[in-house]
Amino acid sequence: MKIAVIGQSVFGVDVYKNLRKEGHEIVVVFTIPDKNGREDLLALEASKDGVPVEKPARWRKKDADGQLKIIPELLEKYLSYGAELNVLPFCTQFIPLEVTEAPKCKSIIYHPSILPKHRGASAINWTIIDGDSDAGFTIFWADDGLDTGPMLLQRTCKVEENDTLNTLYKRFLYPEGVTGMVEAVRLIAAGKAPVIVQPEGGTYDAHITAKPELAVIDWTKNQQQLHNWIRGNDKVPGAWSLMNGEKISFFGSTLWKEAKVPADAREIDVAEVPGGKVYAHDGGLLLPAADGKYVSVDTVKVGSKTIPAAKFGLVEEKGETLELNEEEKKVVEKLKSIWEGILKLSVSDSTDFFENGASSADVARLVEEIKFHTTAELENTDIYAGPTFGENADAVVKNLRGGSGITVTYDAIEVDANNMHLKFPHDLFIDGKFQPSASGRTYDTINPATEEVICKVAKGDKADCDKAVAAAKKAFEQGEWSKISARERGKLLFRLADLMEEHKAELATLESLDSGAVYTLALKTHVGMSIDVWRYFAGWADKIQGATIPISDARPNKNLCITKKEPLGVVALITPWNYPLMMLSWKMAACLAAGNTVVHKPAMVTPLTALKFAELAALAGIPSGVINIVTGSGGEIGEALTAHHDVRKIGFTGSTEIGAHVMGSCAKSNIKKVSLELGGKSPLIIFPDADMDKAVRQACTAVFFNKGENCIAAGRIFVAKSIHDDFVRKLVEETKKIVIGDPLDRATGHGPQNHKAHLDKLIDYVAQGIKGGAKLEVGGKRVDRGGLFFEPTILSNVKDDNYVAIEESFGPVMVVSDFDENDMDGVIRRANGTEFGLAAGVFSRDVSKVLRVAEKIQAGTVFVNTYQKTDVAAPFGGFKQSGFGKDLGQEALNEYLQTKTITFEY
Repeated sequence: MKIAVIGQSVFGVDVYKNLRKEGHEIVVVFTIPDKNGREDLLALEASKDGVPVEKPARWRKKDADGQLKIIPELLEKYLSYGAELNVLPFCTQFIPLEVTEAPKCKSIIYHPSILPKHRGASAINWTIIDGDSDAGFTIFWADDGLDTGPMLLQRTCKVEENDTLNTLYKRFLYPEGVTGMVEAVRLIAAGKAPVIVQPEGGTYDAHITAKPELAVIDWTKNQQQLHNWIRGNDKVPGAWSLMNGEKISFFGSTLWKEAKVPADAREIDVAEVPGGKVYAHDGGLLLPAADGKYVSVDTVKVGSKTIPAAKFGLVEEKGETLELNEEEKKVVEKLKSIWEGILKLSVSDSTDFFENGASSADVARLVEEIKFHTTAELENTDIYAGPTFGENADAVVKNLRGGSGITVTYDAIEVDANNMHLKFPHDLFIDGKFQPSASGRTYDTINPATEEVICKVAKGDKADCDKAVAAAKKAFEQGEWSKISARERGKLLFRLADLMEEHKAELATLESLDSGAVYTLALKTHVGMSIDVWRYFAGWADKIQGATIPISDARPNKNLCITKKEPLGVVALITPWNYPLMMLSWKMAACLAAGNTVVHKPAMVTPLTALKFAELAALAGIPSGVINIVTGSGGEIGEALTAHHDVRKIGFTGSTEIGAHVMGSCAKSNIKKVSLELGGKSPLIIFPDADMDKAVRQACTAVFFNKGENCIAAGRIFVAKSIHDDFVRKLVEETKKIVIGDPLDRATGHGPQNHKAHLDKLIDYVAQGIKGGAKLEVGGKRVDRGGLFFEPTILSNVKDDNYVAIEESFGPVMVVSDFDENDMDGVIRRANGTEFGLAAGVFSRDVSKVLRVAEKIQAGTVFVNTYQKTDVAAPFGGFKQSGFGKDLGQEALNEYLQTKTITFEY
């Protein structure tokens, strides 16, 4: 058919495009005139296709008698295109009867209500305001009345409890409306289009979207009526009221179903509302209805600025005045040209984006142009929150400097170390705030290189755990974290990784001070791998998906079965002291990518990087309550978390003994899901055909890496008898090259052990090995200097029943035994003769030999002709009493997800 499309906006564009796809010829598009030099989207789309576009300001004018008549020249122009049908998808202009009746097939119009109800331009608003249970749209034949023509097609849907004008339009009225318009044209072309006279009982509603003064709240309404009024005017024009004399608009209404106002809600006196008070709480602002109940709104508009409703009534801190460098000044000038290109006017700092005609489509355009021209990545909400040019310029500059514009306040510890000034928190981090423990208790955290106190750290207890779990539960069930998309969640995690990268040297220095890690290793591994982990799982956030499963049909009906991967809820993570930041990251990145919320207990002796990480997470924009850090005693906090009924999963890394206790506590409380990464006694087998020099270097790395405080450290080296003595000699030579010293010194290769109790255990461990017949080749004692330094140690001639052949040292102690190279089964049996099964290694040039060992060794990770080669994409976890469950790789996501099966019948 030859069709004239008369209308505007993106709805008009989609109808236009779909009609062309159906093979219809669009002979002309009539739309509105340019606004501030900007063409309507429908005009742009038609021009791109070479379709004629007409932009009349009006279709009628008064004649000599003062009567409105169609403009003759415009009618002639319209008739010249020879349209067989007029399609009016969304049209704000009055189209005269001479035009609507001219085509052979007349004219059809889309109207977003179930006619005859809600005639007029604000139909969607009034559908919600009146509390209708059903909404819908009507496609009708144009006549000389206001939405009174005969109906051709009608579609309906249910109105959901919290539907707004915006959500109802996007969910149903827009997509189904486009489909309906195309279907209507299809019926007309086939000669099958019905003409159904509208029933009696039509209603005409006020054009509230064009008269914002009509959207004022009537405080005599009950809860449901108040809720309907606010959501029916969301986002246009915005329900509003004077509050203490100032005009405030409200958005994002939900029915408040709790019996009481939250105990920690902030009370605000407001003269105009029932009872004279409103209440700000974490989820928004509670507004009282006349029946004593409340609605909660999540966003308010004060003047031209949109803010989270929870912040209503707070005195806004005056922002800092940014001092711009030359490059930043160029960015601001570029930004000004972007604004002027959109608004078509001269821009100053006080220019308000929305007061100068910008729409939501312009917001999307502004965000994309800023990203393209400046590389700054803002969200749409950033524009609404700071709508003036000056505010937008500040947001762009801060973003380019690596900041989100978010300020995190805390009682800071300040330390000068490693040629930098460190500033970091020392309190608990709960619900987005740093705070002292409920009891006020603290403890000292020690620098193992000097044995001096770094600072006092808050010592949490059960009360703090309860508070943290409650915050995590609320964030999971009600907070922003539960509302954002998986892709948005991934973007936040990427932003966090970028901030960690920016603060890499600071994090590595803290890790070195608090755990004794050698700074260069902390940069590369402790912090470097942590950043890689966050980026890896950020990329997974929007790729978690279920499956469609073929099942037997319940004949004669059909069935469809799907699975859906869902987060668990509140997860508690308990991590060790050997890699404080990396162990946090290995678990938490996968946990958050899956959509859970977290309460984390770092090791008592190494809390500082976890707390600094919490600061960066807040700066990245991770919502309050998603990440909570409770420092203190493992027995006290760990027990509180494993026993808590609102915690759905425990992720634990630590000793096998404590892991067994954790598992038992989880079973007794609420049968929590558990993953355990426990102790190890990893065997490393060196065959005589191995590359000797490489095997020596790798064996030293396998044992002494990170001072031996390494869960997959080679706990026992098996060396073939024919090369044993020479191999041990080379090991001793290599070990003596290791530089022991200040972990912040770039030349240092071996730093202090983590804490005094651990150092004492290592001294006793070596003594027991010697007592059992082992030969001390090198090391074996505390270094004669300040700090908790222990010499890299080699024990040879270790028999299978020696204490050191059975137990893990978790320190820089190499345990060497020989084996008969002709008895491969024998050495494999000895290597497997332990209840641990975390990792293993084998060195040989014989492919069949290493494959056989890799197959027979009972360990979660097997290294062949290498050791210590972990990667963020490779699953990591143990067998037997080394635990179960995986960190890293795609498999780690399954530890924090549950599978739901959904079966349909139709």
